[in-house]
Amino acid sequence: MPHKNKIVVITGVTSGLGRAMTEEFTRLGHTVFGCGRAQSKIARLQKEFPKPNDFAAVDVASDDAVRSWAEHCLKSFEAPDLLINNAGVINPNAPLWKVGAADFSMVIDVNVKGPANVIRHFAPAMVKRARGVIVNFSSGWGRSTDAEVAPYCASKWAIEGLTQALAQELPSGMAAIPLNPGIINTEMLQSAFGGSSNSYPKAADWAKVAVPFLLQLGPADNGKQLEITL
Repeated sequence: MPHKNKIVVITGVTSGLGRAMTEEFTRLGHTVFGCGRAQSKIARLQKEFPKPNDFAAVDVASDDAVRSWAEHCLKSFEAPDLLINNAGVINPNAPLWKVGAADFSMVIDVNVKGPANVIRHFAPAMVKRARGVIVNFSSGWGRSTDAEVAPYCASKWAIEGLTQALAQELPSGMAAIPLNPGIINTEMLQSAFGGSSNSYPKAADWAKVAVPFLLQLGPADNGKQLEITL
């Protein structure tokens, strides 16, 4: 699969894995259309990675916001070659019965409804072309569980099922893949693991392995539960 001049759509680009992927994709000569919630961080990305790259402040939990963003992006290209649903949040560590309704809803809205919103508004252009790869970031906690992160586990188990069902709906030539990115030292991991996060790889080091891996995904990988290992 050739790696030149790919159009890559990434959610959650303002920090962590999203920002690291943006840096690596652009370094390799690909064009990134990314979104994140923090306008100030989006403005910095626009300066650091100028046109043809493009960044917008978008809350993926809002279907209307995602629709407007997708319409803006699709004016610039026919359809993305690679669509990466990376944006995610985690609940503060607590037993399930102590997780408030607002925190629970936030996790489901961003981690499950967010990818569905993005797929709803970008996939039709990809399906029309019958080409492209959709990667939904899952987690080790999408295939196993742990205490005090029940909402996050539920969201990532949902992503596994959602993605494999999507894989059965796509035309030949496309792929939908639930991807466990591995355990990486990000702000999200620090919120769950605390100081022990420092023993895991940094996002920038991870991206140097992850981006080439993502670029080689294709129709033969449709529906596969994949994992990045360093």
